[in-house]
Amino acid sequence: MKAMIITEYGENAKFEAKEIEKPTIEANQVLVKIAASSVNTVDTMIRNMGPDLPLSPAAPALLGMDFAGTVEAVGDNVSQFSVGDEVYGCAGGLADLPGTLAEYIAADGDLVALKPKNISMREAAALPLVAITAYEGLMRAGVSEGQKVLVHGGAGGVGHVALQLAKVMGAEVYATGSGTTKTALIEKLGATAINYKEEAVEDYVQKYTGGAGFDVVYDSVGGANMINSFNAAKLNGHVVTTVSLLEIDLSIAHFKGLSLHVVFMLIPMLHNYNRKDHAHILSELSKIIEAGNLTPVVDEHKFSLDQVNEAHAHLESKKAIGKVVVENA
Repeated sequence: MKAMIITEYGENAKFEAKEIEKPTIEANQVLVKIAASSVNTVDTMIRNMGPDLPLSPAAPALLGMDFAGTVEAVGDNVSQFSVGDEVYGCAGGLADLPGTLAEYIAADGDLVALKPKNISMREAAALPLVAITAYEGLMRAGVSEGQKVLVHGGAGGVGHVALQLAKVMGAEVYATGSGTTKTALIEKLGATAINYKEEAVEDYVQKYTGGAGFDVVYDSVGGANMINSFNAAKLNGHVVTTVSLLEIDLSIAHFKGLSLHVVFMLIPMLHNYNRKDHAHILSELSKIIEAGNLTPVVDEHKFSLDQVNEAHAHLESKKAIGKVVVENA
């Protein structure tokens, strides 16, 4: 089968088209003909950092984590899928799990769910990693009816899903972004947009919470922005982060009694730990999408499998609006 393979890592590394053996399925696996795969920030990190990132597979490597496609065969012990089912999931591209930048994947059935019927393969492929991340963080923070939730990076991959799911959970949702395009998207998705370049944290905390702070802050930006999240949260509030690879002073979090939730959704894949949780979350997300309460945002630029280098470059340019998707011809 055709696949896009990376033979060496580094900032100048490129994917090359290769013919490799079509995977054969084992027990608990499904063979999926891939229609589309999306590019996540972690994919670009693996390409750039290679062995410096512990989850990187050895080169030459088949990367790509998210996919949507059609089941062509099912292995022993798989009863939840049949040949012909349209499915989606996040199932490869790290450690010893072959990725999705290819025509087929042999995926663990516990990492896969039926694709929402009312969206395209392209849209479905954009969702698994970011949507599972968003869902897990909101659930761990206990988001509930009537709470005020702030999402940092509301127009980003995780952020645009988190703000929609928080609304489904009954929260009053606010989200930060910059520029008219991103703030307009945030408003379109149902949250109150905050231009963080024009409003200081203390100003919008006062404006929207009377100075008390938000019940939950979902920080999909992370890094140094976590201090902004601590400052925006209420006393005994919750902060969810997806990017905590840094040294940071937790004094503010301590004196406000904050609960900090670090979401690293790749744990089930890396450690074969509670993988069925991902299938469950994807199934719940399918219901939410089919009910019309979650819309994936896909960047308008289209890329074929042969153009995965361009797709990575577009994501890294920071010019993408929504998820960058690679489609198989």
